[in-house]
Amino acid sequence: MHKAGFVNIIGNPNVGKSTLMNAFIGEKLSIITSKAQTTRHRILGIVNGDDFQVVLSDTPGIIKPAYELQTSMMDFVKSAFEDADVLIYMVEIGEKELKDEAFFKKITNSKIPVLLLLNKIDNSNQEQLEAQAELWQQKVPNAEFYPISALKGFNVQNVFNRIIELLPESPPFYPKDQLTDKPERFFVNEAIREKILMHYKKEIPYAVEVDTEEFFEEENIIRMRSVIMVERETQKGIIIGHKGSALKRVGVEARKDLEKFFGKQVHLELYVKVNKNWRSDQRQLKRFGYNQK
Repeated sequence: MHKAGFVNIIGNPNVGKSTLMNAFIGEKLSIITSKAQTTRHRILGIVNGDDFQVVLSDTPGIIKPAYELQTSMMDFVKSAFEDADVLIYMVEIGEKELKDEAFFKKITNSKIPVLLLLNKIDNSNQEQLEAQAELWQQKVPNAEFYPISALKGFNVQNVFNRIIELLPESPPFYPKDQLTDKPERFFVNEAIREKILMHYKKEIPYAVEVDTEEFFEEENIIRMRSVIMVERETQKGIIIGHKGSALKRVGVEARKDLEKFFGKQVHLELYVKVNKNWRSDQRQLKRFGYNQK
């Protein structure tokens, strides 16, 4: 008997969805930073066993959209309800509600199994944990409740074992050696974007999109050429920094991560271009893989 199914992870920004998915997979597929809206796309990660295939989906954190890009990000979350065999709703210690009432109703009225994971319990005490457990079990009575620490790995394996139990009987959806649905260039873009999220403040990381224009794999080295798009000339100057120092740091750190990810030497060239108001431009968003309607 072979089991296979889609397990979709949703929740507010910063609850640790990407950390959990990476813990399940054992690979760093989703970028992780302390900033909200780190995840912009819906990223699939595939875990294979002899008799199962778990297709995990990490979605953007649930927000009220302020511009076209964020509307597109929430469309990825909506799609996560449509094909899920198991739904993971993640909250963290101290959280009291989901930012969108309509999404919350979908969770509480869900006909598929819901696992409610209370994350970051390593930041709490027993009394707080018990109070939060009671609160969330009342709010989402249709869910199975698990306290976890995605970062420390506490209870993660138990949740994964339960997911396998809940999967329907099915042949695999993807080849057994496939790790994700995204192309290699996507992970180059994300590695660069992660460093920008880490090193720049205020609006800069949210005004940035990365486009890898060249990706040539040779026997011992991968040569990449990526363009960092910003919305204004002032942002371009900030990204580059004094004598190019800020851009160089992004390139060096991203290259190290990419060498680890691809398992071979990487040569990365970075450029910065102004692409005015791309976050509100339907045509540009489609080009970057957001508007899938």
